Amino acid sequence: MRWTNRAQILWSFLRGAERVPALPVEYIVETTAKCNLYCPMCPRETHKQPKEDMTDQIFERLVEGAARTGEHMMLIGLGEPFMDRKIFERIEFCQRHGVATLLSTNGTFLDEAMAARLLDSRLQHITLSFDGASKETFEHFRKGARFEKVRDNFVRFCRMKHARGAKLQIVVQMVRMPGNADEVGEFRRFWSQIEGVDQVRVKEDETNLVQPENSKRATSIKRRCHYLWRGAMYVKHDGRVFPCCQSYALDGAPVGDLREQPLEDIFNSDEMLRLRRAHVQGRAAEIDMCARCSTPLPHPLLVAASLLVHGKWVRRAMPVVERLIYSRKLPRTLLSQAGGELVQIQAREGAARDSAL
Repeated sequence: MRWTNRAQILWSFLRGAERVPALPVEYIVETTAKCNLYCPMCPRETHKQPKEDMTDQIFERLVEGAARTGEHMMLIGLGEPFMDRKIFERIEFCQRHGVATLLSTNGTFLDEAMAARLLDSRLQHITLSFDGASKETFEHFRKGARFEKVRDNFVRFCRMKHARGAKLQIVVQMVRMPGNADEVGEFRRFWSQIEGVDQVRVKEDETNLVQPENSKRATSIKRRCHYLWRGAMYVKHDGRVFPCCQSYALDGAPVGDLREQPLEDIFNSDEMLRLRRAHVQGRAAEIDMCARCSTPLPHPLLVAASLLVHGKWVRRAMPVVERLIYSRKLPRTLLSQAGGELVQIQAREGAARDSAL
């Protein structure tokens, strides 16, 4: 069923169909809106969130609706997953329905006991967010966290995974911003030598909250956005569904509500049809959230490739492809921003060379 679903998505994307006789391959699921840190680059600082978790009813309806076609769910949104007291139950529920799970964490709760429990779970992938190589930089971007504590939590967790021979995929990730770009080289060197780390990823900032002067409204968007066909759809803790995670942060309207509609109706709702139609007709820049979005749009060949293999391989390949493109070992035309040229934040002179290593 999943192979058939992917084929239908691919065919619909390539021919620009407004209605897709399939469902997304992935979802971003905000099981909690609670977080214990203040991060200036996070959209929750401009979109205040309630201290609430997703109800079992909403979560189970989503998973059961996506069970035959969904390949993985990222149990992360504008909250810290380990503040959701049911997070391990949710991982197990997804597993029982054949859907892989992924998490991203700020590491403040990842003590030895939590690490052991996580390694005993059926989680398949985790991103450890660590936005700096120095105490000063890290604590600037992760206000409320202590550099040494989070670093030690991550190192211990990775080594425990290595010692157990666990198959959990661990990615240590840094979001490159003006305040930390000169630490990319040291970040890569440190985390690359830690046993248990599978990938070290430097991700470009897609929010522009820490550099609003770089936010530009696109006057034309040449590529249709693949999120509208393959996902990941973004499900808020209260059941509202958005076409992607950026749409909520950019004040886009929800395309449906799981409390009122089945997943199939939401994915082909009038609003989703309108969005796809605009992208196919080359009028995506007329949609406010799309015109202001800074997420790079992949070449259709990359989109097609992402639908020819299982999602787990796409996720493992993504950081490698990004790095090759940004280091100019692959053509930059494979990724382009909505407004035109793909721009990478530059480090200070001397450190810029390290960032490409």
